[in-house]
Amino acid sequence: MPETERTVSFRNDITAKKVIRGCIELIEVKNLTKRYGNMRGVTDLNFTVEKGEVLGFLGPNGAGKSTTMNIITGYKPPTEGSVVIDGFDITRNPIEAKKRIGYLPEQPPIYPELSVMSYLKFVCELKGVEKTKIMPHIHEIMELVGIYDHRNRLIKNLSKGYKQRTGLAQALVSNPDVLVLDEPTVGLDPKQITEIRTLIKNLGRDHTIILSSHILAEISMICERVIIINKGEIAAIDTPKNLAKNIMASERFLTRIKGPKERVIQMIKNIDGVQNVKEMRLEEESETGFYGYIVENEKNADVKTPLFLAMARNGYIIHELRSLDVSLEDIFLQVTSEENENAEVH
Repeated sequence: MPETERTVSFRNDITAKKVIRGCIELIEVKNLTKRYGNMRGVTDLNFTVEKGEVLGFLGPNGAGKSTTMNIITGYKPPTEGSVVIDGFDITRNPIEAKKRIGYLPEQPPIYPELSVMSYLKFVCELKGVEKTKIMPHIHEIMELVGIYDHRNRLIKNLSKGYKQRTGLAQALVSNPDVLVLDEPTVGLDPKQITEIRTLIKNLGRDHTIILSSHILAEISMICERVIIINKGEIAAIDTPKNLAKNIMASERFLTRIKGPKERVIQMIKNIDGVQNVKEMRLEEESETGFYGYIVENEKNADVKTPLFLAMARNGYIIHELRSLDVSLEDIFLQVTSEENENAEVH
């Protein structure tokens, strides 16, 4: 079967399955807590994930991301709380809940001595795929994740990137509605990272995905909504756009002005609402006399109008003025620093 036909067949199977089971599927996490003796892994986590959503789970190393992923997938039991996958509690109905989940842990669960084909056949048997459907199913998945040409190679001889693809292939066995991916690009080179991110983005068209990562750019590129976890607790949850709107206490813009640098910087600093001015090096500044500045101001403060007036009075020309988007890194640093300050106070 040609590659495009295999991929279309695989996606059609998923689509048909979703239509049969309904148009909305929720992952529901309620009051989730995990303790290790006196140590706290995660505390009182509450969130839901809608069918077809790609949710980013973001936090520093040791924040509780992997613990949460392990509980959601049934690998570890919670101390308190519950996880419900498509109506099935992961603790009370583990078999039914796990049928709906594909899991790629940080270290892919692969067997180095097996070939890619043999390994995926073994996973199919474990997951109860009908014998007559195993080989067509494996071929479809291998084409989808781009490992079909390596199907007869031993896994131990594959590159890190192809081992990761093999791990992703096993997560896709039995066409699960939910994919849980824990740090899927750790240890890969830049080319492999780009390939895996593109693959995950494409899978997001047909699957509900929870993507755990400490890489801010990864979450920004792939995810529609973000949970920021810090010290085992949810610090923020929303779309990146709403997080920027509601959390950040300041705004930034870029301006290019023709005039003496020291004088311009001082004039900008004197405007009410301006918090910081940082010079931005421009390649052409020595020839044109234009210099670039990044201005940070209080949220909702009108800084641009007095800036125009001040420059005009002094005969300085404004060549460019545009707002700068708040990055997920800015949001993350703001949220986690606030959490740390609050913890110190208490």
